[in-house]
Amino acid sequence: MQKTIQLRVKPEEAANASHLVSILAQAIGQKQEAISGYHMLKQSIDARSRQQVWMNLTILAFVNESPSNRFQDKIEFPTLPNNAKEVIIIGAGPAGLFAALECIQLGIRPIVLERGKDVRARRRDLAKLNKEGIVNPESNYCFGEGGAGTYSDGKLYTRSNKRGSIDKILRLFYQFGADERILYEAHPHIGTNKLPHIIAAMREQIERCGGKVLFEKKLVDLVIINGEIKETITSDGDRFPTEALLLATGHSARDIFLLLKEKGILIEAKPFALGVRVEHPQSIIDSIQYHCAVRGPNLPPAAYNLVEQVSDRGVFSFCMCPGGIIAPAATAPGEIVVNGWSPSKRDNPYANSGMVVQIDLATAGEFLSKQHQNNHKLNSSINLADTLLLLDFQRYVENKAFEMGGGLQIAPAARLVDFCTNKISENLPDASYLPGLHAADMTSVLPNFVLQTLQEGFKAFGKKMKGYYTNDAIVVATESRTSSPVRIPRDADNFQHPQVKNLYPCGEGAGYAGGIVSAAMDGQKLAIAIASQLK
Repeated sequence: MQKTIQLRVKPEEAANASHLVSILAQAIGQKQEAISGYHMLKQSIDARSRQQVWMNLTILAFVNESPSNRFQDKIEFPTLPNNAKEVIIIGAGPAGLFAALECIQLGIRPIVLERGKDVRARRRDLAKLNKEGIVNPESNYCFGEGGAGTYSDGKLYTRSNKRGSIDKILRLFYQFGADERILYEAHPHIGTNKLPHIIAAMREQIERCGGKVLFEKKLVDLVIINGEIKETITSDGDRFPTEALLLATGHSARDIFLLLKEKGILIEAKPFALGVRVEHPQSIIDSIQYHCAVRGPNLPPAAYNLVEQVSDRGVFSFCMCPGGIIAPAATAPGEIVVNGWSPSKRDNPYANSGMVVQIDLATAGEFLSKQHQNNHKLNSSINLADTLLLLDFQRYVENKAFEMGGGLQIAPAARLVDFCTNKISENLPDASYLPGLHAADMTSVLPNFVLQTLQEGFKAFGKKMKGYYTNDAIVVATESRTSSPVRIPRDADNFQHPQVKNLYPCGEGAGYAGGIVSAAMDGQKLAIAIASQLK
């Protein structure tokens, strides 16, 4: 017999398997020895009570019968025949990789072209970035095997239930090596230390089936005849005959937006969010969220999710990383971009989160127009119809952060209360950002409307979370790659570009996803559309 049970237990009870079996037996009126095993189906934390933190569990219990395997069968991937149709996939991030896996299941051969390096070679470039502040424009936290997600956390939470099968995405991650916990935790997370092995396993599966994943193959041109792509050309001169092109280049491939614009292919400016990373000692966040002086051993490092309206402009937390690290995410020299990630155990002593402000076309255009008036270096007029205007705004702030930093990738920073009162911090606390921090005048780093919105937002968050607004926390600029500032339009039915019938814009870079899971689902969805078209 199998029974699904919902329980509300203490963290120490949830962590003790034999104790949990005892609670299960009592809940269903059976002796403990009758419970032969169980599967955890859902797990979440309820910390609303000031007296006790609870774990909400949904469990499938096996009573007087042997427990089944979590999955009876693996998701299978067939070997492709020699005459299989081919699709060119640009980008080996989650959208590109999951599109490739879906193509194989549908009998289509994926040819994945990735501008960056494989995960192992990429790690060496990240070490140089962190230790020496040297940015490799083709191999960094954004570009390379696995995309921006590989070395920036692996959070698998999404609200995009209508976009595709979240369960299939999680199951594939589990099948390729992720911990079983991702299948039932409310906010699943893999960890930067584990993701590279999982991504490599996906690539090896694609290659075993007859697909290809080619590295250091940067898209530089397209041969388009009568509104259809005929060839894809890479920077090394290789030319790939193309029946279908899935474009999954991620939110930071600015050269792709420029290429499309130069070729007269329609793109659109898309609102995005920009701000800073804020980092607290993890112990402060734990004490606020769990209402305790010291977090117990059976509770994970606490997270938070904050949002506020300031003068009709949204400010909100983004990509919160408990027990995490702030990382340099620039994709070119002369810019400062920061992001956050956590290892699987989330055992670093800091908690960081993006704190960002909504950026719209009109406000960004007004700001750039004023800079044009005040700065003779900006010698072209500002056109609100320019599809790259928001990208230009993004680049301006990143370059200003570099200018106000301490050289190379040393980022401008301030203590939190100092940031909110326009003070240059006399000193900075220890922090996780490895390239180093420079106490800077943040009024010269961020546009005034971004700065003031963040300041009011932080003060409001301090009222919601007592102890959050403190100079023990540090603010680091600039968190600017929350999403793409450009959208590549596509038809709502067949997902092709309205001008180029075999071009399939996909994932975050095209403006249709916002994280690993939603990007992966978008890749799967477009793979299905491409297979239908090619067959």
